[in-house]
Amino acid sequence: MTRVAGIDCGTNSIRLLVADCDPATGELVELDRRMTIVRLGQGVDKTGRLAPEALERTFAACREYAGVIKEFGAERVRFVATSASRDAENRDEFVQGVLDVLGVEPEVISGDQEAEFSFTGATKELVAHEHLERPFLVVDIGGGSTEFVVGEDRVRAARSVDVGCVRMTERHLVVDGEVTDPPTAAQVAAMRADIEAALDLAAETVPLGEARTLVGLAGSVTTVAAIALGLAEYDWSAIHHSRISYEQVREISERMLTSTHAERAAIPVMHPGRVDVIGAGSLVLLAIMERVGAAEVVVSEHDILDGIAWSAA
Repeated sequence: MTRVAGIDCGTNSIRLLVADCDPATGELVELDRRMTIVRLGQGVDKTGRLAPEALERTFAACREYAGVIKEFGAERVRFVATSASRDAENRDEFVQGVLDVLGVEPEVISGDQEAEFSFTGATKELVAHEHLERPFLVVDIGGGSTEFVVGEDRVRAARSVDVGCVRMTERHLVVDGEVTDPPTAAQVAAMRADIEAALDLAAETVPLGEARTLVGLAGSVTTVAAIALGLAEYDWSAIHHSRISYEQVREISERMLTSTHAERAAIPVMHPGRVDVIGAGSLVLLAIMERVGAAEVVVSEHDILDGIAWSAA
């Protein structure tokens, strides 16, 4: 076993996984997994820069994670940064800040690399499930981008498109600095058109129609699953490998896009940092299911973070 730490810094959240990995057997023993909403991508779509307050929130989370990594004595650390830091003019400031805190340089990876990690993390266990038809279509709905990956045991085709829950919210649902509460029908229609255009782009590279099992990753998907399962509190074990129907996703998406901030915040499993972006995230998932004709989505709590840990090992 090799003790590793993987860090996934996305547009909306930063996450840490400390685990013992055995690449020979495919066994991953989780020691610590945590997530902090830092909203690193705040305003990036509009300004092209990482905001000072967003950087400070991210560095504060890094300081916490540095303590955890030291406590567990991880031999190898890999820090991967995704959509927001790819797009930002001042990403050097971000890179230097992380290096100062953690002693490791963040790798600002491409969308294709992001897709590879997501696929590995999501499917390493699923390949043993004989009842799940192949190929898998893994969709990782992040804050700034969504990754589409088709493959059986390995990646066959992948594409990252700039559609995520934070980006769609900021682009379509924010007026005069405030999230419309709830969105208007026109706002939702414009957002849906943007998502459909992104799906057209993804389909140029990834054979979406060939998918036999849709696997959904990341916070938008797991939150929809938690709501569909009627959980009183977030339960990782209940959500992992749950199967949520198209009808459930459609009903939840409509509910999220017609409710107020207070109504969404009152949902027991809703993370405070996801209240304003879950409407966009659920709509992205719904549009994907409609495009590929999926009757259900298999929800995985293992995702890009697990793929990063495997790559470190």
